[in-house]
Amino acid sequence: MLMLSASIKHSSFQSESVENNNNRQESAMSKIPVVAKEMIVPFILVAMLFPLWGFANDVTNPLVKAFKDIFLITNAQSSLVQFAFYLGYGIMALPAAIFIRKYSYKSGILLGLALYALGALLFIPASVQQEFNYFLAALCILTCGLALLETTANPYVLSMGDPATATKRLNLAQAFNPIGSLTGMFVASTVILNKLQVEEFRAAERAAHPEYAEMLPSVIDGKLTTALSEFAVNQPIAHQAMQAADLITVRGPYIAIAAVVGLLFLLFLFVKLPSTISHNSPLTLKELGATFRRLFANGRYIEGVVAQAFYVGAQIMCWTFIIHYGMTAVGLTASQAQGYNIVAMSLFLISRFVCTFLLGFIRPGHLLMLLALAGIALALGTIFLGGMLGLYCLIGISACMSLMFPTIYGIALKDLGDDASLGSAGLVMAIVGGALMPPLQASMIDAAPIIGAIPSVRTSFILPLLCFVVIAIYGYRAHHTYKA
Repeated sequence: MLMLSASIKHSSFQSESVENNNNRQESAMSKIPVVAKEMIVPFILVAMLFPLWGFANDVTNPLVKAFKDIFLITNAQSSLVQFAFYLGYGIMALPAAIFIRKYSYKSGILLGLALYALGALLFIPASVQQEFNYFLAALCILTCGLALLETTANPYVLSMGDPATATKRLNLAQAFNPIGSLTGMFVASTVILNKLQVEEFRAAERAAHPEYAEMLPSVIDGKLTTALSEFAVNQPIAHQAMQAADLITVRGPYIAIAAVVGLLFLLFLFVKLPSTISHNSPLTLKELGATFRRLFANGRYIEGVVAQAFYVGAQIMCWTFIIHYGMTAVGLTASQAQGYNIVAMSLFLISRFVCTFLLGFIRPGHLLMLLALAGIALALGTIFLGGMLGLYCLIGISACMSLMFPTIYGIALKDLGDDASLGSAGLVMAIVGGALMPPLQASMIDAAPIIGAIPSVRTSFILPLLCFVVIAIYGYRAHHTYKA
């Protein structure tokens, strides 16, 4: 009994000791600033870059539907907009990381801004030639610039302070990304979709056929597309004039953002930024090979790259095809459907700040898993509820996605040191998931329904659902296996 009592007391003492040690660690972490004092100005400058790719992403998403009507192509063909956009990440991410490692974060920012502006300006010759493939090339060049900016900005922010607060610091910087996204969505809705003559044609067709009010939204959308095709055949000159006017409308925001990016290029050209890359190891082929071997041996990193690819795929699918969902499953106009996209992004922005706050109480991996599980539930509602309830579920998914990108990024790059610049390239290359998955969903939308009589535009959201399953598994492993 005495030995048992002593054992219990010893065990109790150990538990109290561990608990007190954890409390001391948490207390010490609470005193660590998220951004080091000497890094506040550089942090603000780099954070100014985060809205740039948010704007580009979300002013481009509606082009999938707009180009489908302007060029009279299929959903699968128009989804090549997203393929070209996100292909730039796959092409440029690794060269960007090598460039940054050899030179500096500042050099990466300047080259990224230059390519961004060049791609945006190429919308001018693309619209003059009225050639869909030219727009795809311009978007790919633009996103080569974005790949450089993201490969630079994310690890640079992680390095601007104590590693213990790195994930929280990146979430704070990423909180500025939705500001650009909201601006892009607003511009797409008011400057592009609201001004397209093809949308005026569709509205006129609706007004001329009051019987459409009694039909299913998906049937109406098909009839309007048929009427537009017949107009192109019967009045080719008038259709070409309408097409030219709409492409001029499309290019306007890209010219404007090219000017903004040019000003930022001049700002970063003359501002001195601190270097946080040690350059202790010269970037030789041997060192490059050693770095890749270390990265591939790191399970937390490799699984993070996979999870990131599925996350970006889910994000792009949910935000791209919300317009298709609103038009064919609810009966909204393109501009009205884009309005709900703005609501989704507003929810995303609010949730980003809420989740950044929650990271002070819940470990990143655990919170990631919980949000992915909520995303699965809402994706099921999007598929099976339909109508406005299904649309509300689709909007709600944005709240679940808000934390995912920077949290996966922070978990995967934790404790990588100088390897983080090349490790970042893998995570940025994972954005190519946004190039591969939307065409798959578009093909599902074009095909026959796969679940009973549920319209294919709804059943296609089984793809984002599967993406959230992968993310939930990574969140679980990050929390329980990697203690992140």
